[in-house]
Amino acid sequence: MPRGASVRTARILLSCGMRANLFPFPARMSETQRAMARQSLLEYFQPDSRPSSEIAIAWRRGYRMVRWTHADLLRAAMWFARELDSRGIAKGDRVLLWGENSGEWVAAFLGCLFRGAVAVPMDAIADQSFALRVARQAGAKLAIMDRDLSPENFAAPVILFGQWGETSEGPTSLSASGLAEIPVGRGDPIEIVFTSGTTAEPRGVVLTHGNLLANLEPIEKEIGRYRKYERIFHPLRFLDLLPLSHVFGQLLGIFLPQILGATSVFLDTLNPGEVIEVIRTERVSVLATVPRLIESLRDQVERDLDGNGSLERFRRDFAAAENEHFLKRWWRFRAVHRRFGWRFWAIISGGASLPPEAEKFWGRLGYAVIQGYGLTETTSLVSLNHPFRLGRGSIGKAMPGLEMKLSNEGEILVRGENVAAGYWKEAGVAPAVDAEGWFHTGDLGQKDENGNLYFKGRQKNVIVTAEGLNVYPADLETELRKEPEVSDCVVIGLERDGNAEPCAVLLLRDSSERDHAAEIVHRANQRLAGFQQMRRWVVWPEKDFPRTSTQKPVLARIREFAEANLGGQASERLASSPLAEVLARISHGAAPQGDASRLQLSSIERVELLSALEDRYQVDLSETEFSNAETVAGLERLLEQPPARAPLYHYPRWAQSRPIRWIRAASYYLLARPAMFLLGEPRFHGRENLRPLDSPLLIIANHITYLDPGYILAALPARLRRRVAVAMEGEVLEAMRTPPQGTGVFSSVLGRVQYWLVITLFNVFPLPQRAGFRKSFGFAGDLIDRGWSVLVFPEGARTRDGKMAPFRAGIGLLVKQTRLPVVPVRLDGIFERKQAGKKWAPPAKIEVTVGAPVTFSETQSAEQIAQELQRCVAALGTKTD
Repeated sequence: MPRGASVRTARILLSCGMRANLFPFPARMSETQRAMARQSLLEYFQPDSRPSSEIAIAWRRGYRMVRWTHADLLRAAMWFARELDSRGIAKGDRVLLWGENSGEWVAAFLGCLFRGAVAVPMDAIADQSFALRVARQAGAKLAIMDRDLSPENFAAPVILFGQWGETSEGPTSLSASGLAEIPVGRGDPIEIVFTSGTTAEPRGVVLTHGNLLANLEPIEKEIGRYRKYERIFHPLRFLDLLPLSHVFGQLLGIFLPQILGATSVFLDTLNPGEVIEVIRTERVSVLATVPRLIESLRDQVERDLDGNGSLERFRRDFAAAENEHFLKRWWRFRAVHRRFGWRFWAIISGGASLPPEAEKFWGRLGYAVIQGYGLTETTSLVSLNHPFRLGRGSIGKAMPGLEMKLSNEGEILVRGENVAAGYWKEAGVAPAVDAEGWFHTGDLGQKDENGNLYFKGRQKNVIVTAEGLNVYPADLETELRKEPEVSDCVVIGLERDGNAEPCAVLLLRDSSERDHAAEIVHRANQRLAGFQQMRRWVVWPEKDFPRTSTQKPVLARIREFAEANLGGQASERLASSPLAEVLARISHGAAPQGDASRLQLSSIERVELLSALEDRYQVDLSETEFSNAETVAGLERLLEQPPARAPLYHYPRWAQSRPIRWIRAASYYLLARPAMFLLGEPRFHGRENLRPLDSPLLIIANHITYLDPGYILAALPARLRRRVAVAMEGEVLEAMRTPPQGTGVFSSVLGRVQYWLVITLFNVFPLPQRAGFRKSFGFAGDLIDRGWSVLVFPEGARTRDGKMAPFRAGIGLLVKQTRLPVVPVRLDGIFERKQAGKKWAPPAKIEVTVGAPVTFSETQSAEQIAQELQRCVAALGTKTD
């Protein structure tokens, strides 16, 4: 972003601590400064550290967003601290945390902090055998993990995430909870972060309170100078898609939001379409993620523009905006800003180097793009880029409070309090620094005349050619990524006759370009020096590389494939591919073998597989084509196709606005209710089951005619009726809104009028029957979060013979993911009048029976829930008042 960017935006950026190269903080603290500094991270998390009613954390659970206030978070942390105390966990004991990002994960981490226990965070995608080795090596006395991760015969006692006390009540401090405060200081460990890298052996990095405070204190100091400007945009919201098992994810998801009084938002998907939707609906200010997702979001923006025919115009605007003022660029690309929401303004990239083209794309659109550099051993941060003083492709200047220099070989060396205490050993902590206190990062860097640091790759990945010249893989990868056919690439050094030579492993956007790999490499070679030439290359056979939780390619597996391929042992697919891994996880280890193998998956497993593939490959797949894929080969062909544009359905949030609710209430009492009773005055049974209930609820019923919602609404008390949304067949609803080509003028106008009336009067939203239902369920979850009950007809269509059709398994998934009580309702007498061709019914011939609410446990499958709900509705037909 240029210097001409608005001063206000600049000040807000600075308030988030992005002036890393300008902080007036000494490299080494004097004794006086150390005495005045914070002594532990506990000081950030006191009951009075921020207003108790402010939302501290929001995360998606199923189709809903769970929101915890600052007080809720502290209560949950106190619950866990008391649990640790009851289990005899003392200061310094290790506790394994293994699960997806959530408020409960943060509460468990803080509970360890309050009790002086040492957290051992573990990637949610970590292999179970690796987690077991870490638990044994760390001597973990307790493990808390997600339910689907819990292995058998774990070495330590296990608590599952979700087994928490009520957050609405309980103490928010150690003194109120009856727990003694554990004395901790800057030198006490807070966590051991185990990293495997490209090897199988775990290595634990011990981080102390002082290590984290060394990065947080200068940021906190600078925030104090600009606090008054932050109030204009308060509260800031951080969407943290970095795993909390990594220190950078913790800094941006736990500590920085606490200092700013901001809200941390966590999401359980990396699907770019869903990420954009959450940024808009949750009014996110800052996105923290990995470079790969930043590129995927760019691709998603371009796909959306291509879908509405405006991509070529966008590209012309993009070229014309190169040297324009920030405000003019912001206005030029206002459609993109509207898509993401007006509060979104910054992207923080971590975990890997951000490609220059992606940095240029978002910067030119008017977003601040900040990337930095660090390792676990440096408590995540070594340098951070300033958004207004960018060195293109730079990873910034050194953070305050540390020293950084380059060795004679170009290796980045770091010294300061943020350098880890050392590596975990059962006999003690092995130092991570040399005799002079320098930490050798193993990474290569280069500085320009302004002091900006540029990442040049890993030292151990330097390829030394037969001529004795050093080739840096990062330089070669940069040139390969400039080729439009290349989606991603990895350059590795292959041993040849005692020396090494670079080999390019290409990930192509289109598998049909496989035969053109030689031409692609040739074009890249033309931009490289003679000693950098790539004479060997292979094309990766899958849609994506195997990756870590931070989306870094797993070099060991890529190298293994390349060596086998070049040695004449190539195969068209890897036995252990990303697709195979996803299939194995969904099918609980029983993955199909071979391309021709049929997918023996249940309907729910297919839903889970679709979501998992979209997350893994970060694309929007056609649900119709996916449903027709019956074999592994069919899935591979689907993944190789250009991403299809998702079916377009409209989800009307305006229908829940207060004015429309007033119109709806008046229309119900003046028009709908009298008409309903004139058509056939119903007889109600079981309404007493609704007396103790309040919104939100899931209401299900058998489906006979288009009048069914009116009869069900009439059975509900006013307090429930005024906050009900009705799911309607999405294809029919969309055809009303946008009549198909060839529809007459009168029919088109009539259809659009019907659409607006049904939305306004019955608060209807689309539930597609063929494709797009997951977004509909997501909208239903949003309605529930806002206090609305949802009415669904699980048969999916009106009955043709008077008998209930089998309930679709999707209703089980919706129940399982929303965790709401379900109210079954049965309609009787309507089909008989319909079959007889009668428009009127005598009083009491139509019956509406309301059953007792039903709840389900987390262990029940979606199919079991759907079958049980069908039995509940069927049983209501045998009951009388």
